[in-house]
Amino acid sequence: MQPPNRPWVAPGPAGGSPPHGPHAPSLPASLPRRLLRLAAGQAVPLLALAVCAAGLLGFALLADMLEDGEHRFDEALMLALRQPGDAAQPIGPPWLALAMRDLTALGGIPVLGLLSLVALGYLLLARQGRAALLLLVSLPGGLLLNTLLKQGFDRPRPALVAHLVDVQTLSFPSGHAMLSAVGYLTLGALLAGAAAQRRQQGYIMGAAVLLVLLIGASRVYLGVHWPTDVLAGWCLGAAWAMGCWLVLQVSGWRRRDR
Repeated sequence: MQPPNRPWVAPGPAGGSPPHGPHAPSLPASLPRRLLRLAAGQAVPLLALAVCAAGLLGFALLADMLEDGEHRFDEALMLALRQPGDAAQPIGPPWLALAMRDLTALGGIPVLGLLSLVALGYLLLARQGRAALLLLVSLPGGLLLNTLLKQGFDRPRPALVAHLVDVQTLSFPSGHAMLSAVGYLTLGALLAGAAAQRRQQGYIMGAAVLLVLLIGASRVYLGVHWPTDVLAGWCLGAAWAMGCWLVLQVSGWRRRDR
């Protein structure tokens, strides 16, 4: 009895070639999932690093503009926020100026200091030592840095329009813009870290960013800062807050590796 005929298959090249088809070896099905999980786990630190780098670059560019004596952008924006022909009267209804005064107070040292002390007390009671250290370093360190930079650049307050609130310090960079970015972004990052869902984390950080933007805009509307002062304060404040947070995260990773 003859064996059944089998289809002829052409031999492969010398040395063989990797098999194809359903029996070919493939990567584990879980590998893409693991890579996605790894990328998602590092997304927040990478984003914080990007914000830190972009903030430092933005501040350097604005400082270079200041050294070149470029003021057309500042003057055009400040005059656009005043009534035509009357630099003492801001645009908008009377209640808008009152609202801007209230908003600008949220970026002052008394409010930021009080909120930080309340948050610090809670963190100490909850035995969150690393988070408490972040608060202790970020806001006082940001205040010291802002004071040194104001003295170094020595830019006077704008005299182009009337000031709607009293000010005593120098102008560049804006202390309210910088310190509100440091304070509220740091507090937002701590609150977001305790949130369970990503949409909750996004809401918290979005609210913090919006508050920082409103505080900075109020300084320009009230006539006490050039727009570039506020932009520089936002850039440096965000970079300082994210830098402090990254240092805290790196120290935590090293501790876990031990």
